Amino acid sequence: MFVPLQDDNPLKYIRRQYVTYALIGLNTLVFVLMAAGGQEALVASFAVIPGELFGQASGSSEQSMAFPENFTLLSYMFFHGDLLHLAGNMIFLWVFGDNVEDAMGHGRFLVFYLLCGIFAGLLHAWVGPDSGIPLIGASGAVAGVIAAYLMLHPRVRVWVLVFKFIPMQVSAAIVLGIWIITQIVMVFMPEVGPVAWWAHIGGLLAGAVLVPFFKRANVRLFDQGLPAV
Repeated sequence: MFVPLQDDNPLKYIRRQYVTYALIGLNTLVFVLMAAGGQEALVASFAVIPGELFGQASGSSEQSMAFPENFTLLSYMFFHGDLLHLAGNMIFLWVFGDNVEDAMGHGRFLVFYLLCGIFAGLLHAWVGPDSGIPLIGASGAVAGVIAAYLMLHPRVRVWVLVFKFIPMQVSAAIVLGIWIITQIVMVFMPEVGPVAWWAHIGGLLAGAVLVPFFKRANVRLFDQGLPAV
């Protein structure tokens, strides 16, 4: 429905969002290496496969190497199926990750991001514990960043492309609220396409629960203390 472009929200505590840069760079590097090598079987080795994670299925014949299933809860979030999948996740991380990293600090933000991705993978697997379909992508971790940003800065103005070509500036509460409502609605729709909606929900829940514990002590939630706009 929309593509975020930038927000009007300068950094306050850090000079640069180094972890956000690193995460985008690592995701992009992994995608380029996998695309150049054409190693789809290797991707399957690092994906979360619910049936294998919970021991209800043996290793897939498509896997090119053995990889401990528990560690796939970390590795899966750095692989993407195609360029659009990668670009969508990285755009959201680029626009919203810097201020969440600013509110938490570099180290805490990295741990927060990874925990959101892990819980997203777990919830996806819990919902379909016997599934043999591989789960990859940073969507769950990025959903956690989105939840954190909404709880930290709902009143910040964000430039977006509505329907992918109409520029508009609206509040983060509207932009991210619509995105979150869409994820919840899609969970209850008939299954269409390859999107793991429950992983998005898992990331959102993890982000909402964790942000009060990971933010700096002097950072207030919901833009409290800012003048009315």
